[in-house]
Amino acid sequence: MRRTALPVLLLMLLAACSPVGVLNALAPQAGVAVHDDIAYAAGPRHALDVYAPTRPAADAPVVVFFYGGGWEDGNRGMYRFVGATLAARGVVTVIPDYRLYPEVRFPAFMHDAAAAVAWTRAHVGAYGGDPDRLFLMGHSAGGQIATLLALDGTYLHAVGMTPRDIVGVIGLAGPYDFLPLHSATLKAIFGPRAERPLSQPIRYVTPDAPPMLLAAGTADHTVDPGNTRRLAARLRADDVPVEVRFYRGIGHRLLIGGFS
Repeated sequence: MRRTALPVLLLMLLAACSPVGVLNALAPQAGVAVHDDIAYAAGPRHALDVYAPTRPAADAPVVVFFYGGGWEDGNRGMYRFVGATLAARGVVTVIPDYRLYPEVRFPAFMHDAAAAVAWTRAHVGAYGGDPDRLFLMGHSAGGQIATLLALDGTYLHAVGMTPRDIVGVIGLAGPYDFLPLHSATLKAIFGPRAERPLSQPIRYVTPDAPPMLLAAGTADHTVDPGNTRRLAARLRADDVPVEVRFYRGIGHRLLIGGFS
């Protein structure tokens, strides 16, 4: 079950690519209930939206989706199309905001993400989701957040969970092994050189890691697809189930466009 559920979730969504500017307009509305602006912690960026099937199955899977934006941009409203598309296919989807640079630096947004996952596990049953079928998903910087949460137990342990509570992870065009840093902004986000390895998901792979599905576009010039190849190789070396999808000619933004 853990091995097969991940590719089903991805392949039923990445059927086509659409311009980012029209994705929310194309999102399905029928059969989807939206519960927005729910607080998962006390701060103004600590809010989330829940997208639920109006008639969920008794054991509906749950996805917590973390959007990208270079850890300094983005908001959950930009990704309504992700929540609506998944919910229309029977997946209860939670999209949280999290604090961004320059308000915070690593690892503060990781703690925000963990708090959102803990809220989801505690409350998703009220929206028809099964907390024992909890997946993490992220695009770009959100892919780094999702995979690091699942691999480095520090953050989930702090909210009373463990990586074993995660059924699987879907990473879309994520940076998983992106040292050394060259951008001044990234150096500011991830702090002193000695601390930067703590931000690298690939560092924390063990045989206990959850199954993963990693996807990237071959024409991605924002996040090197080599990140996907290297993380997949490390997971395989530890006998962790992993499937990889490379989409020929697809760039960084268009990969997430496949949800429309």
